[in-house]
Amino acid sequence: MLFEQVLDILSSVDFYQSMFRLATPLMLASMGDIVSERSGVLNMSLEGMMLIGAFFAFVGSSISGNPWIGLLVAVVCALLVGMLHSFCCISLGINQGVVAVAINILCSGLCGTMMRTLYGSASAVPRCRGFGPLPVPGLSNIPFIGEALFAQHWLTYLSLILIPITWIFFYKTMTGLKIRAVGENPKAVNSIGVNVVIIRYACVLYSAVLAGLAGVSLSICGLNTYVDNLVAGRGYVAFAAVIFGKFHPVGAALGAMLFGFADTLQLNIQALGLNIPYQVMLTLPYLMTLAVMFLMSAGTAPKGWAIPYLSERRN
Repeated sequence: MLFEQVLDILSSVDFYQSMFRLATPLMLASMGDIVSERSGVLNMSLEGMMLIGAFFAFVGSSISGNPWIGLLVAVVCALLVGMLHSFCCISLGINQGVVAVAINILCSGLCGTMMRTLYGSASAVPRCRGFGPLPVPGLSNIPFIGEALFAQHWLTYLSLILIPITWIFFYKTMTGLKIRAVGENPKAVNSIGVNVVIIRYACVLYSAVLAGLAGVSLSICGLNTYVDNLVAGRGYVAFAAVIFGKFHPVGAALGAMLFGFADTLQLNIQALGLNIPYQVMLTLPYLMTLAVMFLMSAGTAPKGWAIPYLSERRN
């Protein structure tokens, strides 16, 4: 009986609509993070960047009444977090994992404190204007595929378009080659006149922008509000998807889609009213993602990954 119910869920259009929607923040964050990681900068601050993006998108939209203002505020604030991460890791040469943990804690505390300051501790959080679905004319009318894929909000389309764009950028352009070279051997690249610091700063800031947009997709693309722990570890999942996706755009995107699939599945199974604690179901996406990633071998990291180049040069 349960097996038949699950099959019915997996054969519905609504399931795949939700899957793409829930995978969107992970795909955005992972497509940005892969650029940072390939340049040699470990960026586990995605969690904090996404949280800042989600919170300030809600605040900006709530105050202005315009979701585009919320998006702009979110991106600017995520960029500030990215600048902090870049300054500590690239300019100061501080341990990149420690910096990420500190930034994630800072962002979590900041958002929680500001939420209570601006909106109080009441359980009823105000809603704001957000981005609705944007069906693609013609394509959204295609049975099943069109309904599932081409009736999403625009950030979902952006996340999908970024997959081939990121691949082309890395493997078919000179700039992509320079980024990969910086991640492999920054000393050699610097010796031929390539500014390692500028490239690494640019890559981290780019990842911050996409992480901010990932946060936007969580708070004002359908939910149109903000709650504590809204990101719920998705920044870490996006980071893990990049690592176990072998630092390749397609591999990272598949990891993000897997989480979206598992998250949608657990939500639908909960709706069946089974006598299973909901806490168990909430862990399903994380357990499925971890299980598949453990079965895969992690990709070979760039040789200069997580190594502060400037501190090395000072020695």
